[in-house]
Amino acid sequence: MSGELVIIKGAGDLATGVAHRLARSRYGVLMLEIAQPTVIRRTVSFAEAVYLGECQVEGMTAKLAESAWAAAAIIEAGKIAVLVDPEWKSLKTLNPRAVVDAIIAKRNLGTKLSDAPVVIGVGPGFTAGMDVHAVVETERGHDLGRVILSGTASPDTGIPGEIGGYGVERLIRSPAGGIFQGIRQIGDVVKAGETVATVDRTPVKAAIDGVLRGLLRSGLRVNPGFKVGDVDPRCTREHCFTISDKARSVAGGVLEALLHLQ
Repeated sequence: MSGELVIIKGAGDLATGVAHRLARSRYGVLMLEIAQPTVIRRTVSFAEAVYLGECQVEGMTAKLAESAWAAAAIIEAGKIAVLVDPEWKSLKTLNPRAVVDAIIAKRNLGTKLSDAPVVIGVGPGFTAGMDVHAVVETERGHDLGRVILSGTASPDTGIPGEIGGYGVERLIRSPAGGIFQGIRQIGDVVKAGETVATVDRTPVKAAIDGVLRGLLRSGLRVNPGFKVGDVDPRCTREHCFTISDKARSVAGGVLEALLHLQ
């Protein structure tokens, strides 16, 4: 396998920013996902390879692997491999140089120091020196992307960082439980109060004007309050199809931590 192998847990938009940066830095990258990812920013998430078989983000291709050994062949061919492995069994099979937990669950779901020689946690829920070797800050602001070698990231507040003067208002949450069905598309300009999707027969509406930066894949079952969309009030359509400033900052922190710990 060309380059040292890094396994990333999760393949959402932040994890994808990390994978893109590491792959361009000549690391081999394998991303581990669940069978039905519920990512919102699907146009910039390698998790879409689970549904499509293959997808691209900013010129980088990710391909779904049928096994850990098939993943190795994909990486050797210069692509990012995505494997459905919710129990992370491939960690023992492939013995990676580093593991990055970028699930963004806001808590540790089982990552530990023994996962690899270098273990990095992204966001809150990890303690550097206890369950990971380093933590990368994900909270917007002065410390975004900072590498923490002792201690934890900022605690989860449950309030999203502001973009264009809006925080919680830019998120779209399901008003009911049921099967999600998108009406509008990622990249569409929407107005406050406009119906962008339905859950069974219940309309799902945008709260502010802007561009629909993220929308859950249709056909998935959701619970009341589940995050299903994201409206960007800056209304720049190109932002919907490129890695965000936040993901790039986090990716830079992961690469810094990886090089420092090696």
